[in-house]
Amino acid sequence: MGFARTCSVALVGVEGVAVEVQADLEPGVAAFTLVGLPDKSLVESKDRVRAAVVNSGAEWPQKKLTVGLSPASVPKSGSGFDLAVACAVLGAAERLDPRELTGLMMIGELGLDGRVRPVRGVLPAVLAAADAGYRQVVVPERTVAEASLVPGISVLGVRSLRQLIAVLTDEPVPDEQEDTPAEGRPDPLLSGLVVPGTGVCAGLPPADRALDLADVAGQHNARRALEVAAAGRHHIFFKGPPGAGKTMLAERLPGLLPPLSPKESLEVTAVHSVAGTLPPGQPLVDRPPYCAPHHSATMASLVGGGTGLPRPGAVSLAHHGVLFVDEAAECDARVLDALRQPLESGHVIVARAAGMMRMPARFLLALAANPCPCGRHGTTGGGCECRPSSIRRYRARLSGPLMDRVDLRIAVEPVARSELVALGRGAESTAAVAERVRSARERAAARFAGTPWSTNSEVPGHELRTRWQVDPGALAQAERDLECGLLTARGLDRVLRVAWTAADLSGHDRPTKEDVDWALELRTGVRRGSAVPMTAPTSATSERARSRGTHPPGPRRPPLSDRHPGGATTRTAGQRETS
Repeated sequence: MGFARTCSVALVGVEGVAVEVQADLEPGVAAFTLVGLPDKSLVESKDRVRAAVVNSGAEWPQKKLTVGLSPASVPKSGSGFDLAVACAVLGAAERLDPRELTGLMMIGELGLDGRVRPVRGVLPAVLAAADAGYRQVVVPERTVAEASLVPGISVLGVRSLRQLIAVLTDEPVPDEQEDTPAEGRPDPLLSGLVVPGTGVCAGLPPADRALDLADVAGQHNARRALEVAAAGRHHIFFKGPPGAGKTMLAERLPGLLPPLSPKESLEVTAVHSVAGTLPPGQPLVDRPPYCAPHHSATMASLVGGGTGLPRPGAVSLAHHGVLFVDEAAECDARVLDALRQPLESGHVIVARAAGMMRMPARFLLALAANPCPCGRHGTTGGGCECRPSSIRRYRARLSGPLMDRVDLRIAVEPVARSELVALGRGAESTAAVAERVRSARERAAARFAGTPWSTNSEVPGHELRTRWQVDPGALAQAERDLECGLLTARGLDRVLRVAWTAADLSGHDRPTKEDVDWALELRTGVRRGSAVPMTAPTSATSERARSRGTHPPGPRRPPLSDRHPGGATTRTAGQRETS
């Protein structure tokens, strides 16, 4: 009788659970039994492992073989257990020393010829191995860079089972030739890293083209609100007619966000590794993701789900980035309301019959919608023919509880002819605005040093009201709106958070009455008392005012630019680590 054990990782959502792979050989009729709640793809590993062992030059034991995956109560799925199962079987057959296997964590799929193929979710699997106390991990050679992102872990990358056997037995490591695909054909070894239908880089901002804020004509109010949203990570809603620039503004929001911190990069990379959307040759995601699902997206695709164990949805793919829902009024109301919980908690818990999982979902939400079904309601000379009841039903698709969680609500007006002609003259670029956003983020981070928060949108309202005071009398108008029912308690807290962001952008030590009134205006779209307008007078503003038979307003608020004061050891199979 022979017995051996090694370890692998079972992924439950974006979190890993260390699994002990045990192999037991007993006299009897030759059979291979796999126990421990395996799914269909894992049950099929019996045939893959047998063929890989034989084609690697090892002898398959002709005895009763039982392979157990412990803990047995945790569902196991995927082909990443193949390498651990094969080594446990060879250890039980005494082809490998069982003592060499007990401290190793193995992740990888086996081909019938013995090649080790990469699998999804290597980064969260190695993170789980590190948390479980393992310090040596064996992964496919193609995923060594991803596994090496975890500090304190010794990573061994192998191309084939034959190489791993040679390393564990101190034999000369064979030189396995890497198959090079023909020109114009995809690499077959990388096919397991991409989920069919998702495409590579889904949920990530495009790297081949830079979207500059200077390309947006006019829309001074919306541009300023976009800056506030990026500086404080506040949710934003654009409402306006078709062609006004709502989508263009939202697409440029990720470029205003600061680069991800090392901790945030690992979290985002883990989600995209499980989802199979990591770009080839880019093991670490260092830019804020951008996910823009179609308005016909289902609830499972948005918050996570699917057959069996749930998979990450759009809210998780946009973790620490931007989730843009265009044509929001065309979405299913139930699907949009599913965003209410992750907007508050920063994560989503999906419960299914096969299990329950918690996935990260701290994103910046951007919504865009037309004012009515035809999109021309409220525009000068628009000729809207929608009935009032139709307009009410259209707007009611965005529920009150959802909109109460949105800090900034901006009316995007049609672009005037003079603004289109003046495109590129005087418009600020993404780099200039991003620099102010970075400075505002640094001011907030310094203020919240020693706390679990880093941006204004994360701080509970009670903490803002008690620990960080505004100017005396600055909240007078907001408190009156609360008494009149124009603001909810949550709405008041969100106005206070936006006011702190406005103060950070303006260089104020604490919010003034002007900052609070501006925050109220950004939330309600209504000018309050001494609140000053948000844009400087332009020829386009005067042109629109003349077309409506009115005069442009008086003094405008100066632009923000005028008010702002200046571990791991990595090796391959041919490089065995020495003591």
